[in-house]
Formats: sequence, C-alpha cells, structure tokens
Amino acid sequence: MTTDDKDAGPKLERLQANLARVEDLSQRLLTALAHRKQADAALSGPSNEVYMKAAAAYVAEMMQNPSKILEQQISYWGKSLKHYVDAQQALMSGELKAPADPTPKDRRFSNPLWQTHPAFNYIKQQYLMNAEAMTNAIGDLDMLEPADRRRVEYFTRQIIDMFSPTNFLGTNPDALEKAIATDGESLVKGLENLVRDIEANSGDVLVTLADPQAFHVGQNIATTPGSVVYRNAMLELIQYAPSTEKVHATPLLIFPPWINKFYIMDLKPQNSLIKWIVDQGYTLFVVSWVNPDANYASIGMDDYLRDGYLRAMAEVRRITGEKQINTVGYCIAGTTLGLALAHLDRAGDTSVKSATFFTTLTDFSDPGEVGVFLEDDFVDGIERQSARDGILSKFFMGRTFSFLRSNDLIYQPAIKSYMMGEAPPAFDLLYWNGDGTNLPARMAVEYLRGLCQQDGFAKGTFPVFGEPVSLAGVKVPLCAIACETDHIAHWRGSFNGIAQMGSKDKTFILSESGHIAGIINPPSKDKYGHYTSDAPVQGAPEAWKAGASFTQGSWWPRWGAWLKARSGKLVAARVPGESTNPVLCAAPGTYVTAKVVAGSD
Repeated sequence: MTTDDKDAGPKLERLQANLARVEDLSQRLLTALAHRKQADAALSGPSNEVYMKAAAAYVAEMMQNPSKILEQQISYWGKSLKHYVDAQQALMSGELKAPADPTPKDRRFSNPLWQTHPAFNYIKQQYLMNAEAMTNAIGDLDMLEPADRRRVEYFTRQIIDMFSPTNFLGTNPDALEKAIATDGESLVKGLENLVRDIEANSGDVLVTLADPQAFHVGQNIATTPGSVVYRNAMLELIQYAPSTEKVHATPLLIFPPWINKFYIMDLKPQNSLIKWIVDQGYTLFVVSWVNPDANYASIGMDDYLRDGYLRAMAEVRRITGEKQINTVGYCIAGTTLGLALAHLDRAGDTSVKSATFFTTLTDFSDPGEVGVFLEDDFVDGIERQSARDGILSKFFMGRTFSFLRSNDLIYQPAIKSYMMGEAPPAFDLLYWNGDGTNLPARMAVEYLRGLCQQDGFAKGTFPVFGEPVSLAGVKVPLCAIACETDHIAHWRGSFNGIAQMGSKDKTFILSESGHIAGIINPPSKDKYGHYTSDAPVQGAPEAWKAGASFTQGSWWPRWGAWLKARSGKLVAARVPGESTNPVLCAAPGTYVTAKVVAGSD
C-alpha cells in the first residue's frame, strides 16, 4: 500500500465530516437570514437618479462628441483583443505561462499565480482593463454637475471594487489553494464565520474585523486610571488620576464623538492620547456619551448642547474651582463644540479659555468624499428608518463608513474570514471600530439636514436654543488639527471652516494619515509627520499648505506647547473624589460598556 493510499482514508473522512458540518451550517444560515429585519431600501444604495444622470450624460456626450466615445471604445476593444491574442500565443508555445503583463501593481493580486498562471493572469489583466475603461468613461463625461460627478465616480468605483476577481471563490487562488491544503476545512470555517456574523447582525452581513474576545474595555484597553465624577442621562464625566505632583491650573475637557466610543484615545498605554495628556501635567476630564436606544428618539442637538456640553463644562469648573477651562472636540463633537462656543459668545460667557478641534468639519459647502451619502436619497431613507426605530442604528453608520474604504474594511476582511476561514485578528483599533453606538433619531436628522445639507453653521442659520449661530461667533483662541488623507472630515473642508471662525488667535496643523491614525499618533512611534505655518489661516487651503513647513513626527508635542501657554500656573495635583465631589465608579465607567439592542441592531 502506497503513502497516497494510506492518506486517502483520513482525507475522505475529513471531507465527509466537513460536508456534514456544511449541511448543519447551511440550516443555521437559512434560519439567520429569516430573521433579517426589513430596512429602508434607500439605505442600501443611491437612487436610480444617479444612474440615470450618468446614462443621460453618456448619451449626450455620444451625440455631441461621438469621436471621443468611439476613441474610448476602440481603445478598450483594441487592448482586450490584443490581450486575448497574446494569451493564445502564450498557450500555443506549449508552455503553461502567462503573456507579458503591463498592468499596474495591485496588492489585491499578490499571489504569484496572478502573474504566472495563464488563466488567473488573463482574468486579472482583463479585470484591470475593464476597470480602467469604466473609470475613463466616467472621468471624460463633461455633462455632469460637480456634485453628480463625485457621486457617479464614487459609486462606479464601488462597483469596480465589488467585482474584483479576488472577491469570488472560483477566481481567488489564495482561497482555492487553502481549501485544497485543508481538505475543505478552510471553507467550512469560512462558512462558520459567515453564519456567526449574520446571526450577530440580525440577518445582515457585517464582517467582524477583530477578535471580539481579545479585548475587554477597562481590562486591557481603556485602562488609564480615573473615576466617573458626574453622570446624567446623556453622559458620564471621567476625571483622570494625576501622574505628576503638579498640574496646570486650567483643566482640560475633551468631548469625543458620540458616533463612536471615547476609548479610541485610550486603546493601550503606548498610544494613549489620554495618558500622554495626563503625563504632561493636566487635570483631564473626558466625556463618555450614553449609547442611546429608542427611548432617546426625541433627543436633539440642543439636548446634547445643554445636558452634554454646557453641563460638563459647568461640572469641570465646579469640581476644580476654576473659572475657565480648555476644551477639545473630536469630529462631530468638534462641530458641536463650535456651536456651543458661538452660543456662549452670544451669551457673554467667557468660561472657555481655548478650544482645540480634531478633524472637525464646520463648513459643509464641500463635505468631501462622505458627501456622496449626504444627498436626499440617502438622508430621506435615514429619516424614515430613524422615525421607525427611534435611532439611527450603529449598523447603518458602520456599514456606510466602511464603504469609504471598502477594500480595506469590507472585501479584504471578508475574503480572509469567509473564503480563507481565518479568525479575526486581535487588533485593538479594529475592535474599537466595531464597537459602535447609535444616534437618537431627532439628533441624526437635525445634524444631517441642518448642518450637513443646509450648511447652517457656516451660513449662520443653524439654531441653538432657538437662535441662529455662526462661525464668526467662535472667538476663543483655537488650534485645529486636520488629517491629510481623512475620508470622513477632509482637511480642506476643516481648514475652510476654521478660516471663517471669529477668533483672532488661530493655529492650524495638518497631520499626515487619516481620521484616526493621524490623530492617534504618539511621539514614540515617530511615524507620521505634520505641516505648520505662521501664515494666517485664510484663503485657499492649498495655498496654505504650499507655504507650510513639514516636521517629521507627531504633532502632539507641538500642540502640548500651545496648550501649556494657555493653561496657567502649576498647582497641586487634583485627585478625583477629593473635597466634596464623590466618585461614582472607576474609569472607564458604565456607559462605554453598556450593550444596547434596539432598532436594527
């Protein structure tokens, strides 16, 4: 009996066992899909109007400039025909090899078989040619308005990425090789992963990006010592324990976005912005927002301002005994901090000494890439769905933001999980990314309509407590940090908003990288650099950048120096719970770990 004969029996047994597991998993899959909740169709894609505009523009282009359309088509046909002939000639040579491959490098096609195997190489080359032809056809349309062009280009790119041959088992050599090597075990594990994700998301598919058991908030992430010193229905206020004997007199209060959880700034000690700030000698307070359920349906922007911003500011002043505080707002929390500051200015309140804005949009005249989701087709759907659920579910928000980086956050993770059968990695950043929050229905619509669509803050029409406020009302000294490749709050839009603010003391810092990595960029990593300039924050953002100086390394120390100059003398360190202020519980508190099941969760 040969070795192959000896191996055949166990291999057959494994195959049969895997087939039995597939049958069981298939039944679980059908059951999970049966529990899928119906969602507004508008949340799954743009309206037909987008495609109709693209088609109409293409027909108009064909009628007015037929030679350009013919040139595009003939070029595509010629490349495709030459590719086919080259592949045939390579096969006729009698060797199993691919023809010359002039296509650009693409990390999706890193398996050597994409270059060496004739079939895989043919598929890859033709896909990239098709993608180029579609991109060029859309890019050359002159009959589209700029906003429509952005949407058509974006959704065309989404279609192109979705149909990559790497996204299909039969044309993914990595997945096929692993399936053969494991006697089908990888495919069974992939099906298990798929079923698990569908069960966890009430019948919808949302790939798990990180091992959910690898991290525990308050145990191995979000561990900087501190205490919850105030709580209401909107927030828990955390005061962090000092790590220095002396601290600056003026306390610092950070408002994180309530679209996500605050511990992105405290994942682990090595990259914790919170720990770094405490170590610089500051009395630091951070807001931990409640994760709302349907009971919060009527909560609006005014509630976040009154019971969130103004209340937290008042509590920090009360606890520290200081008349003024410094503030930070991150993303949407920066937008709302701007609203709060404009309101305080109108009221003659000078209790805020300075403000720092992390990746904040306040001028939405050009919302950047995320603007493709801010047209009426999507926002109308959000309004209908939120009215039904009482919340805008974290599921819809997480899926939308993932599509801004679909290859990194959807397709590649799905390939590894569902085709390769790999377990999700133990990656703290991706764990946080999947630990989302809901938004109250009223607040979500007020933000999307009044601030994003109507650009109410920049136009001076958005009401705070019944009276409109404007960017000119933000007059405190300010520092703004934007990120060069931010997909959510693009830096040019951030610059334009800061430029319109009424402050006479403005500092703008442009960090390399994106919405998260550009902010969570500790000095110890020496990874991403930043741009600064002494020029006024005004005019075109590109002109400001052209005259800016680049510094390698984190912007944290530069901001630290800016903040120090506005934080007063050194005083004895303040300990949470001292004097008459009780400690409610240890950081990171209870709101950040509360599990909310509501709406479409």
